[in-house]
Amino acid sequence: MEALGERHRALYKGAAAPPWKETYRRRCVERLKNSRAKLLDRYRRAGETMHCHVPGALLVREVMEEEWQALQSANVNLPSLRRKETLSQVLEDPDELAVLEEIQQELISQEQLTIEEYERSLQFDQECLNAMLDNLDAGNKIICPVCKRNNLTVMSHLVLCQCGLYISTQGMTEQKLRSLLEDSVTEHGHQCLHNPEFSITSGMEGEANLLMSCPVCDSWTILI
Repeated sequence: MEALGERHRALYKGAAAPPWKETYRRRCVERLKNSRAKLLDRYRRAGETMHCHVPGALLVREVMEEEWQALQSANVNLPSLRRKETLSQVLEDPDELAVLEEIQQELISQEQLTIEEYERSLQFDQECLNAMLDNLDAGNKIICPVCKRNNLTVMSHLVLCQCGLYISTQGMTEQKLRSLLEDSVTEHGHQCLHNPEFSITSGMEGEANLLMSCPVCDSWTILI
């Protein structure tokens, strides 16, 4: 009897993948891509709690279970998930479990790539911010905090950059602007570990302002 079971499994091993595989895989991949903001928010929160590098699979299980339930509602032949059950508990066939593991590993890899891309972006922003602060400390020309490439031109009535930054001011000097940027970044750093972002925003009367904001601590300040 046992030999017969082994023979049956050997024959089934070469069988085609379950019919739900590609649809389920495609939907999971798409959902994970569309959940980038949610993934990074969860990654930031987990990192702040653990104070260390956070492993993958932050969102994978949730994505897989939600897509399975959506697919199951349209296909009565698929087993349904009950409360506190995992997919590996409702699927019994070893070949289907292998397919599930394959999809899970693909999603974990995709999740990790997203996190690594985000970390590279953070590192680049940090390097640009450090370069700007180094120039401030050295008394050199001030690098534009918006484009992080060009030097700002500072006049009493105007601050401008080749990138399009054009802000009307009164009595502005390079020393005043240097101190304003340095103090604002330092003050934010006392409350939040993440780097602030700089952008141009319009005031009530349409005038341009320099905005410092942070998507992590949800703070914002009009600098000039």
